[in-house]
Amino acid sequence: MAPRLPWCFLPLLLLLGIPSAHAQVNITLGSSLTPRGPNTSWLSPSGDFAFSFWQLEGNSSYLLAVWFNKIPEKTVAWYAKSSSDGQGRPVQVPSSSVLQLTKDGLLSLRDQSGDEVWSARAPSVAYARMLDTGNFMLVGADGTAKWETFDAPADTILPTQVLPLGQDKVLRSRLIATDYSNGRFLLAVQPDGNLVMYPIAEHSTFRYDAYWETDTVGNGSQLVFSETGRVYFTLKNGTQINITSAEGNSMVDFFQRATLDPDGVFRQYVYPKSSKARSLWSLQWKAVSSIPQNICKAVMVVPGSGACGFNSYCTFDGTKNQTSCLCPQGYKFFDEERQYKGCRPDFEPQSCDLDEAAATAQFKMTPIDRVDWPLSDYEQYSPIDETECRRLCVIDCFCATAVFDTNSKTCWKKKLPLSNGNMADSVQRTVLIKVPRNNSSESQLGIGSSKWMKDKKYWILGSSLFLGSSVLVNFLLISILLFGTYCGISINSKRKIQPSQSSGSSILPPNIFTYNELEKATSGFREVLGTGASGTVYKGQMQDEHATSIAVKKLEKLQQETEKEFMVEVQTIGQTFHKNLVRLLGFCNEGTDRLLVYELMPNGSLDEFLFSDAQPHWSLRVQVALGVARGLLYLHEECSKQIIHCDIKPQNILLDDNFMAKIADFGLAKLLRANQTQTNTGIRGTRGYVAPEWFKNVGITSKVDVYSFGVILLELVCCRRNVELENADEEQTILTYWANDCYRCGRIDLLVEGDDEAIFNIKKVERFVAVALWCLQEEPTMRPTMLKVTQMLDGAVQIPTPPDPSSFISSLQ
Repeated sequence: MAPRLPWCFLPLLLLLGIPSAHAQVNITLGSSLTPRGPNTSWLSPSGDFAFSFWQLEGNSSYLLAVWFNKIPEKTVAWYAKSSSDGQGRPVQVPSSSVLQLTKDGLLSLRDQSGDEVWSARAPSVAYARMLDTGNFMLVGADGTAKWETFDAPADTILPTQVLPLGQDKVLRSRLIATDYSNGRFLLAVQPDGNLVMYPIAEHSTFRYDAYWETDTVGNGSQLVFSETGRVYFTLKNGTQINITSAEGNSMVDFFQRATLDPDGVFRQYVYPKSSKARSLWSLQWKAVSSIPQNICKAVMVVPGSGACGFNSYCTFDGTKNQTSCLCPQGYKFFDEERQYKGCRPDFEPQSCDLDEAAATAQFKMTPIDRVDWPLSDYEQYSPIDETECRRLCVIDCFCATAVFDTNSKTCWKKKLPLSNGNMADSVQRTVLIKVPRNNSSESQLGIGSSKWMKDKKYWILGSSLFLGSSVLVNFLLISILLFGTYCGISINSKRKIQPSQSSGSSILPPNIFTYNELEKATSGFREVLGTGASGTVYKGQMQDEHATSIAVKKLEKLQQETEKEFMVEVQTIGQTFHKNLVRLLGFCNEGTDRLLVYELMPNGSLDEFLFSDAQPHWSLRVQVALGVARGLLYLHEECSKQIIHCDIKPQNILLDDNFMAKIADFGLAKLLRANQTQTNTGIRGTRGYVAPEWFKNVGITSKVDVYSFGVILLELVCCRRNVELENADEEQTILTYWANDCYRCGRIDLLVEGDDEAIFNIKKVERFVAVALWCLQEEPTMRPTMLKVTQMLDGAVQIPTPPDPSSFISSLQ
């Protein structure tokens, strides 16, 4: 057996309030567990830990696992693998499987066919125990451990656990947080005495060069997670090297774990256990220490992609202790959820048949700030100027990126795939990405000034007389058609509905329903969820095996268009899929009836969530803001046809059972009559969220959605509506202007007064407010694209100070 903290420590643990061994409840030979049934878990005496079957997210399979049982975030600390050295695959079994502690003392996991798929074998086993330390043991009659989960770790170690020297016990990260397959990083106590962290080639055990080590070859002994909260590495001479520094978070007050996370960082986490700790704590796992400090700088592999996937770049947020992977402009993730797969160009590759003039006409070089891919060079020029460096990359069909160093007058050309991408302030060179010229590009933030009306309340409280004329309406419609966009109309529905069945993540064509099917599913269109300018929404339930809950929208006053045109349009909307968009499941096109069938959102609208009596947690508001931003980014830049929503407001943002934000009512304009695309303000949009260009004779672009998002972002930060005419303080009546005043005066704290969680995260609050003020610029070209918005919200790029509208007003007086 591997060395571990000796049994003599048990009296000390008892004094610390940890249940001792004799307090454990023995699990007798012949006992069994099943994923479903009367016996599903073996608990530790305090109930802190459970040994049982863990159902995989979005899957009917189970892992055999140990997890923290008394907290909402029932975090897995151990799971069975096909071999004991941490390199085997996680063992997944169906719901009909059985785990049995046999009469012979064998812990055996068998599938529905009775075949053994995993076992723990040890001699002379008398019983089993689930300890309050999180260790599950097979125990002999003399009380000694014959086998234990602490000796076969997965990606986590717990207090009192030891990783010994010479037995190659390793921690292997997961692939992603929800996929327990072997990930891309490994921590090992090597037989030579060195504690090392390696990048691993996916689907293999091949180790690239180490990205972190203790450099203790010949001297190292073991990795220890002490009950006082320290994780340290001991040397043969007794010296202790601190790995993480979280001493003082005792096992009495906190649950603790140290995990090799999917991004390759070894983090120590704590979670409040006692009522004393909970009273001062945000109820979530908190990372209190991590190694290495910046994984983006630590990992450099040849071959291989680096910390993130190919063609992406890594950025580290020290305030959140989080790593993010991002795609450069013109690129998109192969898989948004599995970002380690990297990014691909979101445009047709450059043909090598193009001459210089054609290449220059079709492609351009655009700069990217503070990002570099240090490898992938295939050509170098020196001395040279930046203009020539740009030209040489544009005309070269192999060149994807050019790097220019001003000091040395050197140009490097790089080809795909780009590897080891990193964003850092230390990047001083000019990095240029090749993108098509016909891609929409934003104006540079920080250039130009903003023109706001002298009367602050003009945009929100202004008369609709200017908008009522048919001339302007026709002009707006023609402008929208010229931009080739779709605009959605709001449904002012207030939903309080039941959880829906997931329709899966694959993009499938929408189903075609008959009117009778939907009439039956809605019980004769009985329960109304909401009504709006485009029609009425009814609650329904399909008669399928899942009894799928649905929302059925009955469109009214539809254009007189052919069946073919209607179906083509709906098929286009149906092929639009993103986790932050409400999914269109199907439609009905029968006679004069046109109905759309959507997934049902169980937590209602953002309007209900944000403006109810109970203030939502800051972390949830951040989650919603990021979700809405990513949904708009998809509509504007990532789906096959650009879609402008035109009515972004809290009522059109719905929340699923995990409070993930999903944008509703997008892409319906071509299904409606022209006179049905207006609200009571006389324009497309809703009072308080409408962009100022609606009041002018200008074409409408995606920047109208950016403006509306800026308003919602401020509402999420401050937990109040944009317009509060009843507010006693006139300066606070219009949130957008009050927020600008607070930002200029350096008093962001006034916007979140009384919100302790937001005050604790005041730097992020300030960042979000700055992003919102950029979105609210009067001149559309001054507003960032949603790609830039998401990068600024994530902290991936620096945010210049937004122009102050008052400076322009002063210049007019």
